[in-house]
Amino acid sequence: MNLGVKHTFTLPDGREISIETGKLAKQADGSVVVRMGDCMLLATACAKQDAMPGVDFMPLTVDYQEKYASVGRFPGGFFKREARPSEYEILISRLIDRALRPMFPENFHADTQVLVTLHSGDSTIYPDALAAFAASAALTISDIPFNGPISEVRVAQIDGAMVINPYIADIARATLDLIVAGSMENIVMVEGEMSEVSEATMLEAIKVAHEAIKVQCKAQLDLLEKIGGKTKREYNHEEHDENLRKLVRDETYQKVYQVALQGNPNKNERKKSFEAILEEFKTRFTEEELEEKSAFINHYYHEVEYDAVREALLAEKKRLDGRGLTEVRPIWSETNYLPTAHGSAVFTRGETQSLTSVTLGGKMEEQIIDGAMIEGTKKFLLHYNFPPFSTGEAK
Repeated sequence: MNLGVKHTFTLPDGREISIETGKLAKQADGSVVVRMGDCMLLATACAKQDAMPGVDFMPLTVDYQEKYASVGRFPGGFFKREARPSEYEILISRLIDRALRPMFPENFHADTQVLVTLHSGDSTIYPDALAAFAASAALTISDIPFNGPISEVRVAQIDGAMVINPYIADIARATLDLIVAGSMENIVMVEGEMSEVSEATMLEAIKVAHEAIKVQCKAQLDLLEKIGGKTKREYNHEEHDENLRKLVRDETYQKVYQVALQGNPNKNERKKSFEAILEEFKTRFTEEELEEKSAFINHYYHEVEYDAVREALLAEKKRLDGRGLTEVRPIWSETNYLPTAHGSAVFTRGETQSLTSVTLGGKMEEQIIDGAMIEGTKKFLLHYNFPPFSTGEAK
């Protein structure tokens, strides 16, 4: 009977973390169980063999969930089943997504789903610091194309020392609390909070985190070696017309470059100028040819826009709206804009604008938090809305 393959490694303070595969979720393309203390996470990765027609992006879905049974609890309220993910679980899903997404090949477009589930909780350990590590391990040992591994750790400054994946009780004393994600070579994401620490302290925290990340990436490669390696699947999601790509670049690059140098502060006018170049280029084709080639032309022109604007910025030290590299956009703000709100403000920077209101409530308005790992109340609630008119769209 195959009871799986396990690999273990230790944190700087001697605590042990294990990753195991081959015991659970055998039908998934890749699956691992990560354990630290009594905390156990199951991560699975599955991807379709082929992409949907017309898809030119990475359709990645990442879901993180904490089962109430992991800590021997029932969900609160009358509906005694896990329902939609909590705000905390959604945020952890996004942390994982941001770390994984850049590591997929640019031309891989098959639907891919990564699920990370807490099945056993440890009251002394936050599982979120292990979630991206588990997700990356599942992808690394699968045949899904993935330029990893990556990993993610929590680093906290506690009593003056940098601690990796600290105990929950110690985090209350932390003056710095970051979650850092990266590969063996680079840092890809940093998120957290701190109490007015110096830049040197911040850099030290990131360096300490990266050293721990390297160890965890190496552990994933060691597990892959133990199972005999895995050949990544072949795929061909994109067909290209290289002659058309060259024609688009030759005919439009300098025109886009010149528009980028004009320094027009009006975003809509710049957009129309770029679109006019594309429409002018398309006039050389018949309607029948455009029906066949339009998607390719749009894709290649987008590449030209990216390269030309970037080159203009680097060469001329001038941004699209005419600002230099050290200039900020014009800023203005106005307070008490809404007459009946408890507080309000309009903040505008360039063409980006926010209308904000604040409401003061009593003790009864506190939000009750009833999560698997986190319980209590929340006094500060932030609601963020981005309606389609914010970008001049109707959708």
